[in-house]
Amino acid sequence: MQTETLAPPERSVSTGGKPVIVAEGLVKIYRGRKTEVRALDGLDLTVNEGSVLGLLGPNGAGKTTAVRILTTLLQADAGHATVFGLDVVKDAQRLRSLIGVSGQYAAVDEHLTGRENLILFGRLYQLTKHDAAIRAVELLEQFELTEAADRPAKTYSGGMRRRLDLASALTGRPRLLVLDEPTTGLDPRSRIGMWEAIRERVRAGATLLLTTQYLEEADELADSIAVVDHGRIIARGTADQLKSQIGGERIEVIVHRRSDLDRTRALLGGEEVSVHDHLRRITIPASGGAQRLVEVVRVLGDEGIEIDDIGLRRPTLDDVFLKLTGRATENNDESGDDAGEGKQP
Repeated sequence: MQTETLAPPERSVSTGGKPVIVAEGLVKIYRGRKTEVRALDGLDLTVNEGSVLGLLGPNGAGKTTAVRILTTLLQADAGHATVFGLDVVKDAQRLRSLIGVSGQYAAVDEHLTGRENLILFGRLYQLTKHDAAIRAVELLEQFELTEAADRPAKTYSGGMRRRLDLASALTGRPRLLVLDEPTTGLDPRSRIGMWEAIRERVRAGATLLLTTQYLEEADELADSIAVVDHGRIIARGTADQLKSQIGGERIEVIVHRRSDLDRTRALLGGEEVSVHDHLRRITIPASGGAQRLVEVVRVLGDEGIEIDDIGLRRPTLDDVFLKLTGRATENNDESGDDAGEGKQP
């Protein structure tokens, strides 16, 4: 499916105050011996003060490359970007004191304890020894790491390392927080805890740029979402607006007898109905949500049509990308993005 059928994206993707991030025409090409990968292909982006922008896309879309450029860890081949009015190349050193970054891989020193890691980052953010120690205690409590505070980080589980990594990014109470897939690999409980820690920093006035593969995560945290594919932004809006582009929620019905498929479709007529004969499944738009679901159950029950399963189905990231690009998400890593990333205070 061609993306030109969509409304052209506007330059600004977030609401709020003055622009904190402004990127124009970012291009980044990774060159190998025999191959060339254009990770960014003219990416434009604006994130306003006090807002939360979710950069949504599959592996290889260009999200991490964009983050690395905006946080001074990588230079673009073309284009220009500023953060807080500072050029990400010329003013890199000044800029690093204003941002907190958590990459895809926990950037903690595994030989130091959790407490020592946080104090180290506090000192790098130019806190006094006393203030760094106090801040470390606060963060250890917030991220439920107090009991493990004096154990070496190498003894931490993956989830604990991710929490310690985000805590270190928050040490200096940054005005801009950049999180690159912060909850990848976390269990549901840890993910919810991470979301709450992020929300708390946003409530304190920070601006947030979040990259994620999860529509659910962007829905939970972001005011606005920019969908990235092949190094360009191909759509933007709120989570609800993106879902509406693929028809919103749908009701799936699996009838008990294949012979009831045609009759069921006739009963649910007047709407767009998709029938999957070999699965005995019928899919219809769920305008009205749960109320429509109850109505469908009642209609089929009155007609004596037995069902094996029925439920509301919400759009997934694969659904969004299939609608926007004609393909599902891919599980390949973006060239140059499989190395670990650290924080640059």
